[in-house]
Amino acid sequence: MKSRTITLVVLMAAFALIAAACSSDDSAEGFRIAIVAPSASNDLAFTQSMVDSANRIEGAEVAVTDGTFVVEDAAVALRDYATEGYDLVIGHGSQYGGSLSEIAPDFPETSFAWGTAADTFGLPNVYSYEAASDQGGEVMGIMAAALSQAANVGIVGPIEVGDAKLYVDGFEKGVLEQNPGATVNINYIDSFSDVALASEAAQSLIGAGADVMSGTAQMTVGAVGVASTEGVLWFGTQSNQTSLAPEIVVASQVYHWENMLEDMIAKIKDGTLGGEVYEINFANEGLVIEYNEDYDLPGDVKDLGEAKIDEFKNEG
Repeated sequence: MKSRTITLVVLMAAFALIAAACSSDDSAEGFRIAIVAPSASNDLAFTQSMVDSANRIEGAEVAVTDGTFVVEDAAVALRDYATEGYDLVIGHGSQYGGSLSEIAPDFPETSFAWGTAADTFGLPNVYSYEAASDQGGEVMGIMAAALSQAANVGIVGPIEVGDAKLYVDGFEKGVLEQNPGATVNINYIDSFSDVALASEAAQSLIGAGADVMSGTAQMTVGAVGVASTEGVLWFGTQSNQTSLAPEIVVASQVYHWENMLEDMIAKIKDGTLGGEVYEINFANEGLVIEYNEDYDLPGDVKDLGEAKIDEFKNEG
């Protein structure tokens, strides 16, 4: 009888260990993510998209160093997080690629990720990621053209690189797809962060006749402020920008990185520390159009956007 009791206790302990292991495999409990980003965590743009996504991962511990637009400062933060033993260290900015490629080989047991880019530098512990932001740009460009009474749309761009350029190109494509005779004026200000320049660019675009506008990067808060004052409609991207001006924001393309991050975590826990490139898009639900409930968007205009989204999803 005593022997049976001992055997039962041993079996129960084994089952408990197996259950704990299975539970650990399926969750991010205790997994440590560090994010180094160029702008504020609440910028309603690029940085916030990643911070919000990481915080949606249940069980993960998330640390953030934001406002590191100076590349040298970001490099120090990346190295510090790796030294502290974080499981995944993210350099959320294309300007960080050079630093990350030098730091990652010094920490072969740590996973790194960076974007937006499609280059892992051939390193086995580096993931890279990008956003098909041209897809959302095209969707919202179609709706912008349908809403523009002046057939004149303006776009405030930061620097002509990465997902910013993709978005601007996609938005322009969507406008002209919906209305080939429309005017699309694009003003790149050569800065991701200069709010004053973004404001000036918006004033210039409105002065040229734009009654609908869009733009990308954290500096667009300046452009949205001008749009709000002038009663010009706005389409946002990267994060939901409705709160900036509920009366004129129509919709926002929002980056949802969480599915990508969850896949990275699973692979890291299985021993694959990097070497892969990710893309978020409509098909994998990494891109989502979030509509402003306070803006009365005509149903036929929304249908135009939704039809284009379905096209992208069907393309895979």
